[in-house]
Amino acid sequence: MAKIPGFFSLKHFLVLSLALNVSLVMRVVFENEKQGPVFGFCLSKLRGSLMADDQASQRTLQATPSSWAKTQNSLAEVKDDLERVVNLDHGDPTMYEHYWENMGERTTIVIRGWQSMSYFSDIKNICWFLEPELAKQVVRLHKVVRNAETEGRHIVVGTGSSQLFLAALFALSPKEATEPISVVSAAPYYSSYPTMTDYQKSALHKWAGDSRIFNQMGPYIELVTSPNNPDGFIRHSCVNRSGGAIIHDLAYYWPQYTPMTFPADNDLSLFTVSKSTGHAGMRIGWALVKDPEVAKKMTKFIELNTIGVSKDSQLRAAKVLEVVADSCVQSGGSEFRESFFEFSYRLMAERWQQLRETVNNSNGIFSLPEFSPAFCQFHGRDLEPQPAFAWLRCRDDIEDCESYLRGFKILTRGGKHFGASTKYVRVSMLDRDENFRVFLKRLSAIR
Repeated sequence: MAKIPGFFSLKHFLVLSLALNVSLVMRVVFENEKQGPVFGFCLSKLRGSLMADDQASQRTLQATPSSWAKTQNSLAEVKDDLERVVNLDHGDPTMYEHYWENMGERTTIVIRGWQSMSYFSDIKNICWFLEPELAKQVVRLHKVVRNAETEGRHIVVGTGSSQLFLAALFALSPKEATEPISVVSAAPYYSSYPTMTDYQKSALHKWAGDSRIFNQMGPYIELVTSPNNPDGFIRHSCVNRSGGAIIHDLAYYWPQYTPMTFPADNDLSLFTVSKSTGHAGMRIGWALVKDPEVAKKMTKFIELNTIGVSKDSQLRAAKVLEVVADSCVQSGGSEFRESFFEFSYRLMAERWQQLRETVNNSNGIFSLPEFSPAFCQFHGRDLEPQPAFAWLRCRDDIEDCESYLRGFKILTRGGKHFGASTKYVRVSMLDRDENFRVFLKRLSAIR
């Protein structure tokens, strides 16, 4: 056995042992931060005030003097170049970037050059270009969230819910009719419905306006958006007679925007990755269709329109949906400290609280809708809706709210685009933190 040199003592060994242990701890911290702070010691830096307890997260709508002062102090630190235009016209969901950035490699996929080359995915399926893995993850996520029935439904994938909307119009329009079928939706309705319906001047369908005042005889297609874009309310069919078909647009029926009160059980429902996870750039949506003939016609439209849907986007979407579902199932464990929907709910709650505080202190210049709480099956408690858009109203002496806010370099979408009064504007709640905070600062300065 080798002899230990005489100049080493027990004291030397203790010092050396301590140094090695400190080095090991520092390495663990460093590696944790490299792999993604959402799972390491930097979690508090990302979440900050979003980590309030459950009771505090429910008190999102009523401003208090202390919370308003806190908001004002926070906004005082915001740097606002008054020449900068704050564009909240579009619903681009960039607010989710931080979450996915801090997920590290969990949603990364590798597609090799020889993969996904064929047009076909599953020739036995009605939607023959639907990737089986995407179909699997769509069904799984709906079961986890409990926001839609999937049994007895055919899944049709599209390039976003916009293509699926057009495919649904094609599938539900009578082909031998002597005149186009009327397409209606209750005002305020999604601003793109009229344009998309009439853009190609199709002989199959035509925009016929507000479903609440629709009184024409014959077949019709009613669009029911729930929660509604732009005002955030839960919607149901308004046309009180038979002979019509209904398209349910459920792009925002997810736990960060509204309570999950029941699984939607419709003949035709539209969903999109864009608003559920924030990945608008994937351009992936899906329809849950009960009637196989309608599913076949929708598939035919997409075949004629784009010869299917990108497999690369479908595979990426499947991976993202898988991680979202995993985060829900494993929330509170070592892998996921909270689910994606818990994180995004808290973020939306904070934004809505700050906006309500700002509006409540505007001396009556602005107002917002009030929502009733309901029990959410996903979160397991009573919650108030916190929509993806704020339906902001200007006081009576301001005729055009969109133009009024444009004077402060705030871009919104005016009520006229939604079949409503010009006193209203739609404001996106989904933009990046910096843009949203500048918006709040400017809104709070208007007197």
